[in-house]
Amino acid sequence: MAIEGADLVRAAALMGAGLAMGLGAIGPGVGEGFAAGKACEAIGRNPKEAGLLTRTMLVGQAVSESTGIYSLVVALLLIFVV
Repeated sequence: MAIEGADLVRAAALMGAGLAMGLGAIGPGVGEGFAAGKACEAIGRNPKEAGLLTRTMLVGQAVSESTGIYSLVVALLLIFVV
């Protein structure tokens, strides 16, 4: 029983979707953790600027998360369109 034609394409699409989400989630996870850690250090050094630092950190994390959302879109396209 060999996998041929449409079944092979479907299997490749599902593997690609898994890889897209797996690799696409690593970058935002590491980046957001690093940003949060540095923001905590900065707030510890200068507590008066906590509001500004928190706001800036959240904007940076939102930008960083966009790559994870792009990988989610690619994975969903591979699952449902291909």
